Amino acid sequence: MPYEPPTHTVERSLRATTGARTVAGVDEVGRGAWAGPVTVCAAVTGLRKPPAGLTDSKLISPKRRALLAPLLESWVTAYALGDSSPQEIDELGMTAALRLAAVRALEALPVRPDAVILDGKHDYLGRPWQVRTVIKGDQSCIAVAAASVIAKVRRDAVMAELGADSGEYADFAFGANAGYPSPVHRAALEERGPTAHHRLSWSYLDALPRWQHLKKVRFSAEAATLESGGQLGFDF
Repeated sequence: MPYEPPTHTVERSLRATTGARTVAGVDEVGRGAWAGPVTVCAAVTGLRKPPAGLTDSKLISPKRRALLAPLLESWVTAYALGDSSPQEIDELGMTAALRLAAVRALEALPVRPDAVILDGKHDYLGRPWQVRTVIKGDQSCIAVAAASVIAKVRRDAVMAELGADSGEYADFAFGANAGYPSPVHRAALEERGPTAHHRLSWSYLDALPRWQHLKKVRFSAEAATLESGGQLGFDF
């Protein structure tokens, strides 16, 4: 199915209406996983034409993503990544953990952005950042699409290394599922229980009676609602 290529329309609008000179696109990956960090990429692209085939990372095959990511890393004006660990997600809740990862990415850029294009409808960044949220921004905005591909490939590589065949966590097949729900992942959890890389405040533990005693209480009802919204989906 063909998709409309992303554009610089939102970035041009921000430049025209706010006077912003440096605009960063921000996207996350790993929000719905049971294991591993949530990773945020901030990318600054200017107004140049991107490499061919750029769109939301979820719409690109793993093979194509792996080829596209290094092209994007050398093409963008700047990019940086930020993570929040499973422990930070458990302690802070997903919204605060996303903000922490995004701030880490934005502050690691060589130049502080004047404005941020944030994928989705919820502004989890807030002040002092000047934010424009864009639903499906990873499909429509070049900087956000670039951020989505870089973040996805980098996090997938981390999870693949963690789940290497010769390693301690090979049974979880993190290289195939990236920490998201899958039959193999669930079977390994039932047999071995969660690892230090799992999020222990999430409801998947409710279905594992043998390991329920390890569950951490979420810090608020708001966090529980936000976290449960995506955690059962697949995003390989």
